[in-house]
Amino acid sequence: MTAVVELKNVTKTIRGRKIIDDLSFEVEAGEVFGFLGPNGAGKTTTIRMIVGLIGMTSGEIAICGKSIRKDYEGAISRVGAIVENPELYKFLTGYQNLQQAARLTKAITKEKIDEAVSLVGLTERIHDKVKTYSLGMRQRLGIAQSLLHDPKVLILDEPTNGLDPAGIREIRDYLRNLATEKNLAIIVSSHLLSEMEMMCDRFAIIQKGKLVNVQSIASEEVASDKKTYYCDVDNWNEALKLLARHGIQGYKHEKGIRILLETCQIPDVLRLLIDHDLLVFEITPVKKSLEERFLEMTNTPEVASNV
Repeated sequence: MTAVVELKNVTKTIRGRKIIDDLSFEVEAGEVFGFLGPNGAGKTTTIRMIVGLIGMTSGEIAICGKSIRKDYEGAISRVGAIVENPELYKFLTGYQNLQQAARLTKAITKEKIDEAVSLVGLTERIHDKVKTYSLGMRQRLGIAQSLLHDPKVLILDEPTNGLDPAGIREIRDYLRNLATEKNLAIIVSSHLLSEMEMMCDRFAIIQKGKLVNVQSIASEEVASDKKTYYCDVDNWNEALKLLARHGIQGYKHEKGIRILLETCQIPDVLRLLIDHDLLVFEITPVKKSLEERFLEMTNTPEVASNV
């Protein structure tokens, strides 16, 4: 994949206070990139710098190799963005809103408008007035508006705010589809960790303006060769006593017993349990949720109430 958004040592200082502190990361074409952090961490400030709404104190931001500082017009022409809420004329139809937006950019044809409408699934309602739209439909119309000029990057700040579960799922599905079909780099800022886990390919966590970590949703960074497994057996107490005698610590869990093993130990543990007439129904690796990983990386339990 190719990096289409690059932040290098970006810092923002306001009244002597560092709001963003030496932030660096890259976003690749075709991926949905989550931007996470507690309230006040600097997510929206960073997004505003990427789209040029506020300047950076130092550092560099490049879109498709073009510098926001040195070639703002060239860089921002590759970006579509909704910061907070899409701005729409509610007394006009969805289609009329897109026509108004199209006037701001040269060479946007009727075919391009129709393509954007189709991509976000609004074909049947596009000629209705926006005031009749649900919040989810307005978000989708805002995304269509952001896609008219064929951007390489789509940036959405809290796109699921105020949506019901059905609306959240709609937006999630459309963003995944856009990343795949259009090879877009999509940056999504949100505090809904469960939704980000289903939507994103990778995520960055910032706290107090600093980058904490960048990880893939699919993989976890493991500090050792051992992983935690759930093992469902017919007699949990006997299994725990047996494993303890062989130097393997475990404890009860609602899904069975929970044990820490190296991969090469699994066949031996299964054989040990079976040889002692214990029935093993299942053994599965424990996958930490994005919420657990977030709290581990930020290392501040009180953050949970602000996420």
